[in-house]
Amino acid sequence: MVTDRRSFLKSTVVGAVAVSAAAAATKAEAQGARVKPGPRDVLLVVDVQNDFIPGGALPVQEGDLIVPLVNRLAAGFDHVILTQDWHTPGHVSFASTHPGKKPFETVKLEYGTQVLWPDHCVQGTPGADFHKDLKVPHAELIIRKGYRKQMDSYSAFYEADGKATTGLAGYVKDRGFQQVYLVGLATDFCVCWSALDARKVGLGAAVIEDACRGIDTNGSLGKAWDQMAKAGVKRIRSTDITA
Repeated sequence: MVTDRRSFLKSTVVGAVAVSAAAAATKAEAQGARVKPGPRDVLLVVDVQNDFIPGGALPVQEGDLIVPLVNRLAAGFDHVILTQDWHTPGHVSFASTHPGKKPFETVKLEYGTQVLWPDHCVQGTPGADFHKDLKVPHAELIIRKGYRKQMDSYSAFYEADGKATTGLAGYVKDRGFQQVYLVGLATDFCVCWSALDARKVGLGAAVIEDACRGIDTNGSLGKAWDQMAKAGVKRIRSTDITA
């Protein structure tokens, strides 16, 4: 299962390239300095939803443990964006949509290999809701992804074909943001895809490692960190951020 999904990840995002001229905050991280979020920085909180929390349809181990830290970090950012997996009933990524198929099997679709999942984060259901303890009242935007019935989505910026946009790239550019910090679920999939695509659209990107949790099966987490490092994504800790 994870091997197939990892291959899908690799084929889709390995081509994300590092862009020139990192933002000043990124330079500070590279030098080991603590960073104080500024007006050009935005915190991207990825998919802290009930179905990805232990007890949900697609749980990430210890996913619930990051919530207090995410809340604390968010309080130090003037600008915060939330992402929300938001699938239609009968979504193409659900095994239940494909007769005879089981979760974690794969099918070939127009945009490539699709891993089939249990029904999860269906629009308007409790599983799609944010975790009840996630408290980010000043979040300026919620980006919903995966709402196109015939296409899956992991990244906050692009759907699984790498072309259909969520609108986030245009939003951050219009707002003048230069650096995105990422937290959430799961490190080796939706966080990784989002970080790589942030670089692809010209943003500096840093993943706050201890405010994420990964699946980490069959080396998926290590491979994700390698891909992100090659694309110029910084790997930092919450202690590197100062309010």
